[in-house]
Amino acid sequence: MQCPFCRHDESKVIDSRDSADFSIRRRRECLACERRFTTYERIEESPVKVIKKDGSRVTFDREKIRFGVEKACYKRPVSIAQIDSLVGSVEAAIYEEGVREVPSRWIGELVFNALRDLDKVAFVRFASVYREFQDVHDFVDELQPILDGRRRES
Repeated sequence: MQCPFCRHDESKVIDSRDSADFSIRRRRECLACERRFTTYERIEESPVKVIKKDGSRVTFDREKIRFGVEKACYKRPVSIAQIDSLVGSVEAAIYEEGVREVPSRWIGELVFNALRDLDKVAFVRFASVYREFQDVHDFVDELQPILDGRRRES
C-alpha cells in the first residue's frame, strides 16, 4: 500500500475492522514517514446489473446512490456518516438479495424508504424526482401520511 503522503510503498497495518457496508477498514502507518492513514478494502464480486426503466442494463454504482442522496440532503442537518450508512445499507440489501440483476425501481424504493426515516425534507426532495411529481397535488398525496402521523403525535 502506497503512503498518500510520501509515496513510500511499505506500510504496516495497525488495526483492522469490518464495516457494515461489506468493507474492511484498515488503519495503517507508513514505514518511512511514520504518518498514519486509513484504507478501505472491498470484496470484488461479480457485478450486479441494474435494469433501467427503458430496459437497458448498467453496472451497479454505489456513487450514483450517494449522489442522489447528497442532492436530496443538501443544506439539511444530515451528516456524511448518516449518508454513508444509508448508502451502505442500500448496497448491502442489494447484495444480500443474491441476484445478478435488480430493477432500478427496487433500488429507488430502498433509498426512498431509508430517507423517509432519516429526514422528511430530504425524503420529499427525493420523492419529487423519483416519483416524477407533475404538480402540487402529487406532493400533497405523498405528504399526507406524514402529516397524518404528526397530528396523531400531537
